[in-house]
Amino acid sequence: MQFDVHGASIGFVSTYPPTVCGLATYTASLLDAVASDRGSRSGLGVVGLETGSAGSESRDVMFHHRVGSAASLEMATRVLNTYDTVSLQHEFGIFDGDDGDEVLDLVAGLTSPTAVTFHTLLQHPTRHQRMIIDRLAAHAARMMVMSETGARRLTDRHGIDPERIEVIPHGADALFAGPSLVTGDRPLVLTWGLIGPGKGLEWAIEAFAGLTGMDPQPRYLIAGATHPLIREAAGESYRQELVSLVHRLGLDDMVEFDDRYLSRQALALMVRRADLVVLPYASVEQVTSGVLVEAIAAAKPVIATRFPHAVELLSGGAGITVPHGDPAALSAALRSLLADRRLTSRMARVAGRLADGWYWPTIGRRFDAMMAGIAEPYRCTPPIPAMSRVAG
Repeated sequence: MQFDVHGASIGFVSTYPPTVCGLATYTASLLDAVASDRGSRSGLGVVGLETGSAGSESRDVMFHHRVGSAASLEMATRVLNTYDTVSLQHEFGIFDGDDGDEVLDLVAGLTSPTAVTFHTLLQHPTRHQRMIIDRLAAHAARMMVMSETGARRLTDRHGIDPERIEVIPHGADALFAGPSLVTGDRPLVLTWGLIGPGKGLEWAIEAFAGLTGMDPQPRYLIAGATHPLIREAAGESYRQELVSLVHRLGLDDMVEFDDRYLSRQALALMVRRADLVVLPYASVEQVTSGVLVEAIAAAKPVIATRFPHAVELLSGGAGITVPHGDPAALSAALRSLLADRRLTSRMARVAGRLADGWYWPTIGRRFDAMMAGIAEPYRCTPPIPAMSRVAG
């Protein structure tokens, strides 16, 4: 295997924009960071996972894998084996089959050294989910997670040697790191991201019902489009339920909705205008949260439910955690922070220090070095030229 001046070539496997999901956004940001550091997109390509009729038109996508198609899977494997290395982004359900177990057929055909990035690691996986993780781990040259909690779950639940695990934090766009843009008399509390059941937004709305007597009265902005899969299955029913709850509680002057899917620039400006960020997620399993990372990168105090990534990142003073499903506890936390500017200023300073080293240029360099490391033992193998874009 031979390296050009830009390093080992990398074939990414993931959903990819214009698909709207956190995994697609993450992979695009990571590829951009590596390309920017190298000064070239040469040797970087994506096998995009597609479930619909139309795939991404991005120049980065070399092949569209139609999940569930054996012929498409065979071609996806051939494309990936033309790269020096493969970066597989794993999330249960993005491939076909039970818990997305089609991914095992893909890795079985890979000959290029592969790094698997685990976006979800469950505390209590089913037997089938455990089998998928164990088989991916057996194939992987390296396993990557974005939190220490994720690393512990690989070692404790799956018996993985810690030396085979790389912890590289979720990246943040430098746009979030600009100066605070807080204005106005009424403090702004923000939750953003794709909307759907499991986000715990009803708990947050109920929490604000306990703040109506505050002066000045805070504003709560829920920003984000409904998740495309949720919208396809149930339309806007969840958002309508939230709007009805706001009306029923008499919070129309306090709670606002913005259902746009914003550009990164517009989103960063919105976050920088907020006084506080609330993440009331229902999940008790989440070991990676890009929204949490971006909130901390923007030096915003965070109130979050006690999902694992929040407990890990906020324990040093960048925010506070509250029990799941407890609007009263969330309301008390909001009142405490909104009434104490010295406390929130201290949290903002802690957040700013914590985020140092999380920005995409640094994350891209760390990831690229990891991929070069797994390719190193194969340097003497005759290279296969990376494949040009293939029609799906």
